[in-house]
Amino acid sequence: MTISFNTAAVIGTGMMGPGIAATLALGGLRTTILSRSESGAREGLDKALSLVRFLKDNGIVGHARAQAAIMDLGAGTLFEEAVAQADLVVESVPEDLGIKQQLFAKLDCAAPPHAVLASNTSSLSITAVASRCAHPERVLSMHFWNPPHLMPLVEIVKGEKTSQEAADAVRELLISCGKTPVLVKKDRPGQLGNRLQHALLREAVNIVAEGIADAEDVDLAAKKGFGLRLPAYGILEHADAVGLEMAFAINDYIAKDLYNKPQAPELLRQMVTNGETGARAGKGFYDWSERDFEDLIRRRDQFVLEMVRRFK
Repeated sequence: MTISFNTAAVIGTGMMGPGIAATLALGGLRTTILSRSESGAREGLDKALSLVRFLKDNGIVGHARAQAAIMDLGAGTLFEEAVAQADLVVESVPEDLGIKQQLFAKLDCAAPPHAVLASNTSSLSITAVASRCAHPERVLSMHFWNPPHLMPLVEIVKGEKTSQEAADAVRELLISCGKTPVLVKKDRPGQLGNRLQHALLREAVNIVAEGIADAEDVDLAAKKGFGLRLPAYGILEHADAVGLEMAFAINDYIAKDLYNKPQAPELLRQMVTNGETGARAGKGFYDWSERDFEDLIRRRDQFVLEMVRRFK
């Protein structure tokens, strides 16, 4: 059976849901944002509409496409009614396995037989999420990166029983939405991007813990060094470019000195225990009483916007 998408339901109106809904609407799907309350649904819809206008105003999408997406966006609280009419359901609720398992069991009953059910989980096993579903072959992860309306990457993660047809259909849909999908063929912790990101994080924390360099210099090394070329020159492309004999020799030499314990670095654990949990707490690796967190997010989004324009 050929899988096609004309309608979507997005569950969740927090950090990710409105951006996902805006993306799907820009891809031509009639998209309903679902919330538990009327006020939450209105806020989610207003946010999604503002994101579409932001992309139009910044030249990422054209006027006609933006207007069509605005007409295709809606919101409500009637869960079963919206899901029953959806070809694609995407959930973006808290990262709690029990909550997601319960939700997907309901979705499996409420959605039409042809519908694909997707989770925006960034870390949980999609096989476990789908474990209470009668039809796990139509369940997969569809992990958007934050901010979802700007970041090109979306990870499609297959569970142990996910059909290739469902994964292929979602891949084609995401391409039509202007995204860059990657297929994660094995359901493993951290999927793809977060495995890379957290391998880097644990070594960055280890460098600070051992006094090799301060946090600011660690970030500068990433931003002004290898990180600067990553959009054009991937990790494995770099290895091929310099020669695998050199890559092997360097990796073999430094591997024994890298952090390799099977748990998060102790410094990170201590900071969390002490309440030094980052920007919103006022202190993490940086003293945020002396830094502007909102300005950091603006700079991040502006940079991503400029890169998206360049890719376009």
